[in-house]
Amino acid sequence: MYKIFIRPLLFLFDPEQVHHFTFTFLKWSCKIPLVSQILRSCFVVKNEKLEREVFGLKFPNPVGLAAGFDKDAKLYKELTHLGFGFIEIGTVTPKSQPGNEKPRLFRLKKDKGIINRMGFNNHGAWEAAKRLRKNQKVLIGGNIGKNKLTPNDQAIHDYELCFDALYSVVDYFVVNVSSPNTPNLRELQEKEPLTDLLLALQKKNESKPKIRPILLKIAPDLTDEQLWDIIDIVKTTKISGVIATNTTISRENLDSKNQKETGGLSGKPLTKRSTEVIRFLSEKSNNAFPIIGVGGIHSAEDAIEKLSAGASLVQIYTGFIYEGPGLVKKINRKILDSQSK
Repeated sequence: MYKIFIRPLLFLFDPEQVHHFTFTFLKWSCKIPLVSQILRSCFVVKNEKLEREVFGLKFPNPVGLAAGFDKDAKLYKELTHLGFGFIEIGTVTPKSQPGNEKPRLFRLKKDKGIINRMGFNNHGAWEAAKRLRKNQKVLIGGNIGKNKLTPNDQAIHDYELCFDALYSVVDYFVVNVSSPNTPNLRELQEKEPLTDLLLALQKKNESKPKIRPILLKIAPDLTDEQLWDIIDIVKTTKISGVIATNTTISRENLDSKNQKETGGLSGKPLTKRSTEVIRFLSEKSNNAFPIIGVGGIHSAEDAIEKLSAGASLVQIYTGFIYEGPGLVKKINRKILDSQSK
């Protein structure tokens, strides 16, 4: 029903406008009596065999929503009614910022992809924290970044501010240095500045009453040599794991007319590369740390492939938009089927 009737209608309009419309629609729909229960009965798969314990946290199922969809933690509760085991909010920055000029979000329909150059548009880490204080049961990841105008030599301070703001309201942190949409941000992926950043966050983490897992989100465009550096950095800094991968700046083998738009590409064109990165990190590190697999998951088979490559958990975003909310249910059922064989 979604792909036959709803998606064609939504795809007639500007992607960012549709995003805000669906947000508002879901938010208000869930205020209607019984709607939340109906959604849960349609999309939530509850089974003890789906539960996962990863970096000290217990996930009700291994399928999460990737960062970027609920940037400001406005819809995390309602989104769990669609079957997600965890929600990652953000990327948030210390100060509110509008992001890049519009238009900044583009569908690549022929390729089942999306190009975005949003630029960390958000209302700031403290605003997100206020909303998350009302959270009771949803497992939340906090994806943090630096403000656009903050120079790289002062970036650590921005990440520390976000860490302090969200510490008491998230279950784990994600350090985002891999978005292509903030000028010079990816320079922080280089070994020395990245090690310094993660060590600073770990030092702050250790000063808190309870240690929060810290994950690093990496780009799919890293070379094998750089991936070896990532393995070494994880070992040196003792962070809890890696999220592989963010969006790509590659434009290989695309058929859509608007493929030349600048920004990060997500969706089906990323499926193979993100799985390759997961497999490399898993095999070369001898499974030394957990990996959350994300990038081009448009089917249950795509998710199983990433789990088989070494991911402990998976996240979806673009696949959720193209395939609809039923994708989460399909993945969880496929996982159960694969475990019973």
